[in-house]
Amino acid sequence: MLADLLPSTVAAVEVRTDPVGVALFPEEEDHVRDAVPKRRAEFAAVRWCARTAMAELGVPPAPVVPGRRGAPAWHPELTGSMTHCAGYRAAALARREDFASVGIDAEPDLPLPDGILEEISLGPERRQVTALLAGHPGIAWDRLLFSAKESVFKAWYPVTGLELGFHQALITFDPARRGFTARLLTGAGGARAPRAFTGRFAAEDGILATAIAHTAHALVPA
Repeated sequence: MLADLLPSTVAAVEVRTDPVGVALFPEEEDHVRDAVPKRRAEFAAVRWCARTAMAELGVPPAPVVPGRRGAPAWHPELTGSMTHCAGYRAAALARREDFASVGIDAEPDLPLPDGILEEISLGPERRQVTALLAGHPGIAWDRLLFSAKESVFKAWYPVTGLELGFHQALITFDPARRGFTARLLTGAGGARAPRAFTGRFAAEDGILATAIAHTAHALVPA
């Protein structure tokens, strides 16, 4: 599913069940030493996906340690993103010479809990969700909006090193093309900060996925 959303030069690896016996680097082990089994399993699974993607790119296996806001620290030659939800783990990596950042997110294809849509969305987005639910049923568009905003943050943060609030990106879906655009509603980050992203989405077997591969030449203000 994820590989279909990203360019072929991005190594995308996904699993529906957790690999058994994943060996963690000591630096990684420190982060889950006292974790419950569920947390440890998903932590190890996404790192298995990441190291499989590294191998596809010809990069030796390396630890992936969470940094500020949980953003993974990658090999200097790489940029990437990881995600997990119930029944799904994935990682997508690319060479920095090809992409400035990659953002992926996966969510269950279920409506958001009551009140969450209002917290994470702008008025035009809520109106769009209402229209999409009526015109294109079968997808939890409110949850997909949340996923798209998560992918936007994951694509934005590595480029700028700055936080991004839910209300600082305006998402517009294109259901016919299974794509979306994100207009950044902030001037933070200076002249090289992205002012827009384009991404794609998928809905398959109860999972929603969104993905952005942001090219370096796109780092131009609108």
